[in-house]
Amino acid sequence: MKNYFLSLLALTFVTTSLSAQDNIPTSEGTITIHPITHGTLAIQFNNKTMYIDPYGGSEKFKNLPNADIILITDIHGDHLNQKTLDGLDTKKTQFIVPQAVADKLPEAYKPKLTILNNDQSVHRLDFYITATPMYNLPETEDSRHPKGRGNGYIINVAGKNMYISGDTEDIPEMRNLRDIDIAFICMNLPYTMDINQAADAVLEFQPKIVYPFHFRGKPDFSDVEKFKEIVNSKNNQIEVRLRDWYQK
Repeated sequence: MKNYFLSLLALTFVTTSLSAQDNIPTSEGTITIHPITHGTLAIQFNNKTMYIDPYGGSEKFKNLPNADIILITDIHGDHLNQKTLDGLDTKKTQFIVPQAVADKLPEAYKPKLTILNNDQSVHRLDFYITATPMYNLPETEDSRHPKGRGNGYIINVAGKNMYISGDTEDIPEMRNLRDIDIAFICMNLPYTMDINQAADAVLEFQPKIVYPFHFRGKPDFSDVEKFKEIVNSKNNQIEVRLRDWYQK
């Protein structure tokens, strides 16, 4: 009986740990999205796993397979987090990063790197990946996120386009996006944009599904419920998915 309850407890823990995942059906299989924390997520498709901006400690990835691909958007510690990377098994992982990130990674990572800068694309495994601009407005020399240093990404898999905003404001390159199925949109002051900028941009490029993420700022969290309300008051066809990116 004791062993039965221990097994039940273990099963409950695993189920709870993985319950945050979302499944996106396609004609070629299911894309599974795992919100991890802040601007960090994992994507699985066809037995391949991608991590985006691994951060928060390697233990957050313990219920996931090792990454086949890791994308990193920028040099800041909540995107390029060496402690988290060092705790992951990346022996067989391919990294896709902008030049500024490549310059900061230890020498041991260099053979694993593909450098992708704004507007460049690459095909890896089942994923076709395009780097997009991400930057603050107005463009200034002392900007937290100057144009050209970091990447947003569009990931095409099984005919679905997923947009990762990176740390950006509501730049023209975002507003001009088309045919985006799933968008992960940052909204945290003073580093990126507020919920009104984010909502206005989303209403312009009209993704089918939007995940607000990267919404912890200073001093407060952005009001993602209000973001959802703004978007859906003007376009109720855009599905805004609110997920727990900051689990205790």
